[in-house]
Amino acid sequence: MGAMEGLTSSGSKDGEAKPRFLAVTALEDVQAVRCAEFHPSGRFYGVGSNSKTLRICAYPKLSDLREEHTTYQPSVVYKRTKHHKGSIYCLAWSPLGDLLATGSNDKTVKLMRFNPDACTMDGQEVELTMHDGTVRDMCFIEDSTNKSSLLISGGAGDCKIYVTDCATGTPFQALSGHTGHILALHTWGGAMFVSGSQDRTVRFWDLRTRGCVNVITPASTPTKPGAPVASLCVDPSGRLLVTGHEDSVCCLYDVRGARIIQAFRPHSSDVRSIRFSPSAYYLLTAGYDNKLVLTDLQGDLTLPLPSVVVAEHQDKVISGRWHPSDFSFISTSADKMCTLWALPPV
Repeated sequence: MGAMEGLTSSGSKDGEAKPRFLAVTALEDVQAVRCAEFHPSGRFYGVGSNSKTLRICAYPKLSDLREEHTTYQPSVVYKRTKHHKGSIYCLAWSPLGDLLATGSNDKTVKLMRFNPDACTMDGQEVELTMHDGTVRDMCFIEDSTNKSSLLISGGAGDCKIYVTDCATGTPFQALSGHTGHILALHTWGGAMFVSGSQDRTVRFWDLRTRGCVNVITPASTPTKPGAPVASLCVDPSGRLLVTGHEDSVCCLYDVRGARIIQAFRPHSSDVRSIRFSPSAYYLLTAGYDNKLVLTDLQGDLTLPLPSVVVAEHQDKVISGRWHPSDFSFISTSADKMCTLWALPPV
């Protein structure tokens, strides 16, 4: 396993290394938990559920974590029931951590001002109604020219991606191009972002040029048309794109060389979530096979990649998100749980 050895402890009889990630906290809801995102400070994480409830949980101290740890309930510092008229499908924090946006199958986006010191929402929330279908994903971009936040949102319906000025709460751009529902959005700093769609393509967008700058169909081969892009992510340097598809394939794509490096299958079902670790050395994927898998990206990316199952739920895993600085992550599942996983100190 090479670099993976530090993450696993030998144990199981069949000679496989067993990961040592522990379930530190588990938040239980009455319905499937679709989304959870860390606050950029790492001090909190927001959790959105099919029960329409929005919660913000405190990130616990991990220094006294031990192998014989008993999972406990996280401290909920903010809770709002009936936050949307429907399920909360996605949520996003602004890079400064002062704004929180949520998206729902009630077709609305809600934008709120968050006060991290008091753990309160300040002032009036803004409700955005430009989408005509479920809002599936969102991300914030800092507009460096006038120091304001822009919210990028997409989903079902008209296949448009909307850009909203958070200072005024007004959508000012609708980006057309996709021919299927938008399932995933991701930005890695600057004015660039990527979108993944049911139409099997990934589009690269640049807000400076106000349009699409590249389109690729990652999982396609001469004999296969590819598969819907359920999740995607770009590493902080902007060089490597990873996509997770509904047919369980993941693709590594060299952005600058404009070529597929390799396709691999860390799961046996839909890959609903894919994220680089803060160091970008590891890839965390979450699948409808109930598993979270860690893939080592430290070697030659053209060779078979070492993968290890690091966590499991009782039902489909919908998302997995790294802590901004610690080697820990949160996951959400159809088993109605949002779990925080971490390694005990060595």
